[in-house]
Amino acid sequence: MHTDAGVFARSHELSPRSHEQVVFCEDDRTGLKAIIAIHSTALGPALGGTRFYPYADESAALQDVLRLSWGMTYKAAAAGVNLGGGKAVIIGDPALAKTEALLGAYARFVDTLGGRYITAGDVGTNTGDLDVIGRHTAHVTGRSVAAGGSGDSARLTALGVFHSMRAGAEAVWGTPALANRTVGVEGAGKVGGELVELLLADGAEVCVSDVNEAALQRISQRHPAVRLLGSVAAAPVDIYAPCALGGTLTEDSAAALEAKLVCGAANNQLAHPVVEHALGERGITWVPDFVANAGGLIQVEGELRSAPASVVEADVARIYDRCRDIITVARGAGIGAGAAANRFAERRLDAIPRSN
Repeated sequence: MHTDAGVFARSHELSPRSHEQVVFCEDDRTGLKAIIAIHSTALGPALGGTRFYPYADESAALQDVLRLSWGMTYKAAAAGVNLGGGKAVIIGDPALAKTEALLGAYARFVDTLGGRYITAGDVGTNTGDLDVIGRHTAHVTGRSVAAGGSGDSARLTALGVFHSMRAGAEAVWGTPALANRTVGVEGAGKVGGELVELLLADGAEVCVSDVNEAALQRISQRHPAVRLLGSVAAAPVDIYAPCALGGTLTEDSAAALEAKLVCGAANNQLAHPVVEHALGERGITWVPDFVANAGGLIQVEGELRSAPASVVEADVARIYDRCRDIITVARGAGIGAGAAANRFAERRLDAIPRSN
């Protein structure tokens, strides 16, 4: 993607399905600089988390929010929920810039959209932040249980990845069992940590890498059997699970992978779509990220319709069947799983009549 391209050009570079609306938000009093991108409301209001991150510049922030919001459209469509795709980014270091006043100012911008965009948590934001945002707008989900929400979505996001990984393992090795498989988890944050728990409980051998030393130490203290590595992408593992930021799968990194299965929680794992072809040529199965990591989306969608926790968890577990079907269709059609998942999502989007 050309970093000097304008908003409209960048949107069309991602997909012929252009963004409906991009909102730039600035509040001098609090120092807020945020971008809200609504990609599609064809299936329902655009839902997507708010990422609070110290981007190198505003161009990088715009590129990220456009990619993430586009991905949310496909994630919601593939997950079968009646929601559109949106995303927001707040530019800054959350450890230094985050204040209740800034979050309140951001929430008021969200509120001006009248429900076309519903926000949730993402990198750099948590349930406490969403509780603050919820004091200023009703268009938020993922709040704490005490504030009337369903709580942090990390556990169900990880559960969806776990079920996706089992479906991928069945396609690669003929059994969904992960016992005695070596899994390299890249990213020991909230979702990565929850995934480690599930993998260990299933009998997998786990190694973890993270740029945050404190996160690694927390994992090590809780699970001494987990091996800590500088990198898991090229390590001798059966399964590579990218659970940090996206773009880690490049043509170079694909050539260095020893894993036979790639399945993780990170968004936008492929630096370019052609990378899936490079993986396929080496006999590596990739489970599309927007299918695997839909557990959190399913949770907050359930919160919006007040579904019981048991029903939501059962909906997340069905990600296993969806992944298995997508991989089966991909192999039968001789295409990548990403292309097969896109076709499934696009069928839902195309079935919605266009307004006059």
